[in-house]
Amino acid sequence: MKKIELLAPAKNLETAIAAINSGADAIYIGANNFGARVNASNPLDDIEKLVNYAHKFYVRVHVTINTILNNEELNSAIELVKNLYNIGVDAIIVQDMGLIKASIDGKIPPIQIHASTQCDNRTLEKVKFFNDIGVSRVILARELSTEKISEICKNVDCEIETFVHGALCVSYSGQCYMSYANGGRSANRGECAQPCRKKYSLVDEDGKYYAKNKYLLSLKDFNASKSIEKLINAGVKSFKIEGRLKDKNYVKNVTAYYNELINKYACRTSSGKVFLDFEPNVQKTFNRGYTDYFLNGRTDCYNFLSPKSIGIHVGVVKAVGKDYFETDAVLNPQDGICYFKDDKLLGFLVNKVIGNRVYPNNLSGIYTGAKLYRNFDSEFEKVLNSSKTVRKIGVNLKLYNDKITAEDEDKNMVSLILPNGESAKNPSKVLQTFENQLSKMGDSDYYLMSLEIKAQTLPFLKVSIINEIRRELLQKLTLERLRNYKRLPQKPICYAPFPQKKLYYNSNIYNKEAKVFYESCGCKIEQMALESSKNISQGTILMTSKHCLKYAFGLCSKTSRFNKNLYLEDETGKKYPLDFNCSKCEMQVLNF
Repeated sequence: MKKIELLAPAKNLETAIAAINSGADAIYIGANNFGARVNASNPLDDIEKLVNYAHKFYVRVHVTINTILNNEELNSAIELVKNLYNIGVDAIIVQDMGLIKASIDGKIPPIQIHASTQCDNRTLEKVKFFNDIGVSRVILARELSTEKISEICKNVDCEIETFVHGALCVSYSGQCYMSYANGGRSANRGECAQPCRKKYSLVDEDGKYYAKNKYLLSLKDFNASKSIEKLINAGVKSFKIEGRLKDKNYVKNVTAYYNELINKYACRTSSGKVFLDFEPNVQKTFNRGYTDYFLNGRTDCYNFLSPKSIGIHVGVVKAVGKDYFETDAVLNPQDGICYFKDDKLLGFLVNKVIGNRVYPNNLSGIYTGAKLYRNFDSEFEKVLNSSKTVRKIGVNLKLYNDKITAEDEDKNMVSLILPNGESAKNPSKVLQTFENQLSKMGDSDYYLMSLEIKAQTLPFLKVSIINEIRRELLQKLTLERLRNYKRLPQKPICYAPFPQKKLYYNSNIYNKEAKVFYESCGCKIEQMALESSKNISQGTILMTSKHCLKYAFGLCSKTSRFNKNLYLEDETGKKYPLDFNCSKCEMQVLNF
């Protein structure tokens, strides 16, 4: 079976440890700067603690440095990479080619480099380029089909990583400038204001509206669980869960869900067994409704009514009283419930439930016949909060005469010599004592796979001494595991011909070193990054998306004769022209 990595997000150390205990083979986390989620940064001390915990289970730690950098920031980022390498981090995820050039110039240590999805990795040619320069891994765009992913995997030697779960950007990653154009907050600088989650109207050149004040750019959340086996067979090495801003319970639940799923089809890149004490259910955690996006063809990936988590349909309102309503839904106190009224999403918390009567904290707006959705399951959250799920490494213990040996599931081995003791007056009782005490793994990082005792005579030792021998043996084994942990090096990076010869603002070149890198790859730089200027010209492409409003509203030229110009209109009345590349099934939002 293939070895597969489940890569989980972490906004902090606590979340990262929860993800590891729930089955993650690798963690990606932001450092104290230069990550594409500016609100999910972490001090180096916490990352070092994470590395020390993760490596016990042979779990890898990847750090995001996936923003574009100005000249001064690039120097700071280079120093950051050095520090990350020194504390044992396994890989960095990068967007800025200035860091790639720093690797070529020998300015950073041989830490593995992963080309972020922010590099707009949606073509075989682009992935081949990163393969040719020597990066260790390429993280693909979310919009690719399983067939396209398979084609890429078959034509490169580097590892391929794909997203399998979480929020979707409506634009190709690294190709969205709408937040910067509207308020100076650049997605490529980790400051996205999420304009895609706001209301818009769709209007044509004659002023006809096809939709008013809807969330026309808001997508459902990604869920590739039904395609996991297909993606494994395609050659994907790492499955990535989105969510560096998500809370611990979300990460715990989703990681546990995909851990169990992947185990059906593949071996894993890390060690240990998850002892799960809850049943994971991704329907019960935050989601905007699920889509497999374009993995298996075009689907209805959008939800125009709300960008919020709607949850699971649980029932309808049967009657409304003075301070309660009656329902067929089974609800619990502190449940979060929502419903639609006039296409608006409203909600409330459940204060108490008596029979089929529910007393909410806000009765206003509730009406007979309303469909109820539970988007916060208080009972499930209690289960997650109280979960004692742990991860432990399998160990075999052997006691031969006076020597006790521990060998873990990865063939690491250590031994101790038993101390001298009095001759046993009751050998069978002493044997039973050794078996009992050596079988107790307690709160260690290990679980017992087998215990074998072969000794002609065993010394009589106090239970406390046997326990101390076991603890010392397992501590020694942990040190041996860490000593034998192999951090994979980054092979030398080199220049290679880039598939495009002229580069514009959407190549996101923000510093001099990135410019030199592309020039060394045979490119002519026509424009630096859009963030280099405060003036954005009319007609600039602010967003390129596989989500198509023509398709969504039945106006696609493949199925109708519609040929009028369309505009996206925000709540202030500002209009953005829409352009459609029907040969690629792409929509572009332009600056007006």
